[in-house]
Amino acid sequence: MSSLRPTRLYLTAAVTLAALALGLTAPGARAKTVWVVKGHGFGHGVGMSQWGAYGFARHGYDYRQILGHYYSGTTIGAAGDRTVRVLLRSGVSSVRFRASSACGRSLSPRTVYTAQQRGGAVLLRRGRRTLAGCGSVLSTGGGTASLAGKGPYRGSLEIRIYGGGLTAVNVVPLESYVRGVIAKESPSSWPMDALEAQAIAARSYGIATARGGLFDQYDDTRSQVYGGMRAETARTNAAAGGTAGQVVLYRGNVAQTYFFSTSGGHTESNEFSSLGFGGTPIPYLRGVPDPFDWYSPYHRWKRKFSPRAMRSRLRGLVRGKLRKIRVLRAGASPRIVKAKVVGSRGSRKVSGPKLARRFALPDTWARFKRIRKK
Repeated sequence: MSSLRPTRLYLTAAVTLAALALGLTAPGARAKTVWVVKGHGFGHGVGMSQWGAYGFARHGYDYRQILGHYYSGTTIGAAGDRTVRVLLRSGVSSVRFRASSACGRSLSPRTVYTAQQRGGAVLLRRGRRTLAGCGSVLSTGGGTASLAGKGPYRGSLEIRIYGGGLTAVNVVPLESYVRGVIAKESPSSWPMDALEAQAIAARSYGIATARGGLFDQYDDTRSQVYGGMRAETARTNAAAGGTAGQVVLYRGNVAQTYFFSTSGGHTESNEFSSLGFGGTPIPYLRGVPDPFDWYSPYHRWKRKFSPRAMRSRLRGLVRGKLRKIRVLRAGASPRIVKAKVVGSRGSRKVSGPKLARRFALPDTWARFKRIRKK
């Protein structure tokens, strides 16, 4: 319902419009500056995009085609029998576990035992009672063993003195290791060809990047996430079983099959990534288009920062008032390799990975823009 009477709201609006016409804006009406960062992807960008693999599988590609796309010039071959040594715990004074045997003694798999350091030896204890001295290393029998706070694992546990404390390492057959990785790295509900590609990538990575010595792999993102038997599912075990022994080969050698979450539409060549490899290009880790990565929630993202937040994040990198962040060099994808932070009193160069760390960005594929809002 309308009214012809001039209300208080109408009069106030009229006064405000008149003030604007005369340029008499209130202090709070001044333009506000905000920095917007728009980007793509999540991860280091090298090798197989897991969301991209999901998209390929959704569009009818099989695991061989998926792997061949992301690892240029590679083939699928066979791996021999081997074990993987996975670091589960380190630098602790005691380790609680369950196993059917340890130090040559039969144990009850339902009972919790403790490995404890005493001098240069590891003791096997049940409660307050010492059952055996195991020398410098306590080894459980084969089959399975359970580590308190972690869960059950296939293979055996080795608990030894190292670096002033105890370390616990799972010595596990390669195929069992792969079972414990797949579901931690890809949702078990994903298409089978995506899971099979993940299985082969995990198997190849476990071999190609083995450190040797005390352990080969971490059980977290420093290597690839490994959850033991607790992580296994029927579908991911089927993916491991269906590709058993298969690895990615480049000129007869097992490839370093790096993988990550989301490419944003294009993967990166290794020498331009945060992985680096000393700047040496690896022929099968070339940046390639990733046409189906758009399924990922991180395919495209945006972050906003106030001028104060920008100054804080760029402390030590900006001279004077921040003017802009200009990309000097990009990789095979638009990911930032080198950028320039331009201030009112000078400029400084910074790497893409360092910028991403400063702003906690999902990826180095990012562009910074200053926007003045009213």
